Amino acid sequence: MVISRLVPGAHHSWAHNPRLSRDYHLGVIMRLRSTVGFVLTALLTASFAGAAQAHPDHDGGYTFADGARDAHQHGDTAGHLPASTSGNIEVVGKTALKNVVPEKIADVGVLDDHAYLAAWGSTTCKYNGVHVVDISDVSAPEEVAFIASKEGSYPGEGIQAIPISTKQFSGDILVSNNEKCLDKSTAGFGGLNLYDVTDPAHPTPLAEGLGDTTVNGQGKKAANEIHSVFAWDAGDRAYVVMTDNEEGTDFDIMDITNPRKPFLAAEYDLDATFPQILQAGPSNLVEVFLHDMIVKEIDGRQVMLLSYWDAGYVKIDITNVTAPRYLGDTDFADPDPELLESAGLSEKPEGNAHQAEFTIDNQYVIGADEDFGPDSAEGFTDDDSAVFPSSQGSDTTHVPGGETVSGDAVYVGQACDADAAVPPAPSTTSGSQIAVVSRGVCTFTEKLANVDGKGYEGAVIVNREGSDGCGLFGMSVEGETPTFAADRETGYGFFDVTGYDDAACLAGTATTIPGVAIGTVGDAITIKAIFDGWGYVHLFDNEDGKMTELDTYAIPEAHDEDYATGYGDLSVHEVAVSETIADRLYFSYYSGGFRVVEIENDELVEKGHYIDEDGNNFWGVQVFQQDGQEYVAASDRDHGLWIFKYNP
Repeated sequence: MVISRLVPGAHHSWAHNPRLSRDYHLGVIMRLRSTVGFVLTALLTASFAGAAQAHPDHDGGYTFADGARDAHQHGDTAGHLPASTSGNIEVVGKTALKNVVPEKIADVGVLDDHAYLAAWGSTTCKYNGVHVVDISDVSAPEEVAFIASKEGSYPGEGIQAIPISTKQFSGDILVSNNEKCLDKSTAGFGGLNLYDVTDPAHPTPLAEGLGDTTVNGQGKKAANEIHSVFAWDAGDRAYVVMTDNEEGTDFDIMDITNPRKPFLAAEYDLDATFPQILQAGPSNLVEVFLHDMIVKEIDGRQVMLLSYWDAGYVKIDITNVTAPRYLGDTDFADPDPELLESAGLSEKPEGNAHQAEFTIDNQYVIGADEDFGPDSAEGFTDDDSAVFPSSQGSDTTHVPGGETVSGDAVYVGQACDADAAVPPAPSTTSGSQIAVVSRGVCTFTEKLANVDGKGYEGAVIVNREGSDGCGLFGMSVEGETPTFAADRETGYGFFDVTGYDDAACLAGTATTIPGVAIGTVGDAITIKAIFDGWGYVHLFDNEDGKMTELDTYAIPEAHDEDYATGYGDLSVHEVAVSETIADRLYFSYYSGGFRVVEIENDELVEKGHYIDEDGNNFWGVQVFQQDGQEYVAASDRDHGLWIFKYNP
C-alpha cells in the first residue's frame, strides 16, 4: 500500500474542501457564495467531505434529501464514549418517550412546568410531532400529550414555547418548524406551526404550515420548508423568525400578533443586506446561509443573534423588522485555533456557525460550531493541480490525517457481482494503481469486495447521474482497500472526458463514465487525508463591529484522531446559558454527553460532565427554574427527556 506523508515544505496546492455539516439533521438548502454571487445547490445532492452524514441510501451513500444522518451511535462500547461523570452533576429525572427509535428525538423547549420535545421525521417518517411532558415533579417527568405533525412533515430545530400578550391573543404558544420526509410534491407542510398551550395537556392548533410561498406558489402545502424558528413578543406585536430552506432569501420574519392569522412581514438575504459579514478568506468559507437565531431585548432594543454558518455569528438590531441594523459579527480565525491548540495541527477553519447565545449579563457571545466530520480528504491529478474534494469511506482501511494514497487511475466499471470481474491492477508508470469505480446498481460494500485482493492501493467511487447523484457524497462501506468518494465531474477528469454538464447530470440516469472502457488507465491521482476534528465552542466579546474571539473549548476526544470513528458524534450541538450565574454555560455535546463550562478570566473552563453507562446522544439543552433551583432539560435523541442539576 502506497501511503505516505506529505513532505514538509514541499509545494502542494491543498485547500480545504467546503463542508456540509448541518444538523443535518439538515434539511437546509446550501448556497455556495462568493463576493460576486452565489449558486443555489439542487436539493443538497452534494455531501462534501467532513459533512454531517445523512442516513445511508440503499447502497450506503449519504445524501441530504431528507436531512437525516447515520444512526449508528449506540448499542455497544464501539458506538459511544465510555461512561463518565465528574460527580457534580445530578440526574434528577428522566423519561423515555413514546414511539422513540434511535435518533428520533430532536430539540427541547421548556415553559413553566412543561417541556416540549420534537419527534424528528428523518429517521422514520411516522410518529412525528411534539411530545408534551409535565415536569412539575422534576424527579418524575410524565408525558401528557403528543401533537402530531401533518403526514409527511416533521419538526426538529427551535422547538419553543413562550407567553405572548397582544390585542388579538393572550396566553402561551408553542412554535415549531416543518420539514418534509415524504414526496415533497404530494405530502407534508412547510412553514411554521403555532399551538395554544395555555393548557399544555390539551394543546390547540392556531395555525399550521404557514410561511413564505415564494418558491412553491400558492396552495395548502406551498410554504417553503423551514429548518428552525424563534418567536418573541415585542410588546404591541409578536414575531417569529424562520430559516427558509428553499431560497437565497433565507431569513423570513412572520408577524404572529394574531397567531391565528400569521403573515410574512419581511425577508432578507442577510449577506446581501450586510455584506460586511462575509469573510475575505480562507477560500473554503463559502457556505453562507442562516441556520439558527435568537432574539433578546438589550437596552430597550430587540437584538437578534444569527448563526450564519461560514459567515460566522451576526448581531443585528431588529426592533423594526422592516429596517434591520447591523451591529456586529464574528470571523473564523485562520488557522483553526482549537485544532492548533488541541492537536497541534494547522488547518483552515471550517466555519459551521450553528447556534449561539448571549450570556445572561450580555457580556459575551457563545457560539457552537457543529461539525460531524473529523476526517476529510482532498486530492489532485498529475495533469491538473486544482484540488478536488473527497471523503473517506466509513469502515475501510483508515488513512490517518496528513498521509496520502496515490496511484494511476484504472477504470473498473460498476464492480457489482453481476458485472464483469474487476481486472487485477495492471502494471503502470507509477508502479501503483487506484481503482476508479462507478456508483450505482449495488452497494459500496459489494463493489469493494470485488476490488479487494486485486492489487489496488486504493479505490475511488465516482458518483452517478440523477437528482440524488452528481455531487460529492459520504459512504457507509466495509472492506480492506482505502476508499474515497469523488463527484461525477471529477471522475470525468480522471480520464480527460470532456462535456460534463451539471444540469444534464441531475436529469440523467447513467452510472458508468461515458466512453471509458474497463481497464482504461487515466491520470495519476494523489489523495490526502485530513484530520480536522469535530465541532466546538467559541467565546466572543459582545462588542459592536467585529467581535473579538477570546477562547475556544472542545471536549478532549474531539481533536484526538483515535476518536475519529467508532464513538458517535463528538461535536457540540447547542449551548444554554445559566439564568442565575452570568459565567455558567451548559452544552449538549451529542455522544460527548452533557457538559458544564464556566468563563474564568475570559477563558472557557470545563466544570462538569456526564455520560451515561449506555452512552448519551444529546441534541438540545434548555435551562429552567423551579422552586428557586436551576435545572437543565436535555433531549437525548435515542431516549427522551433528561433533567440535570449542577452542584458546584
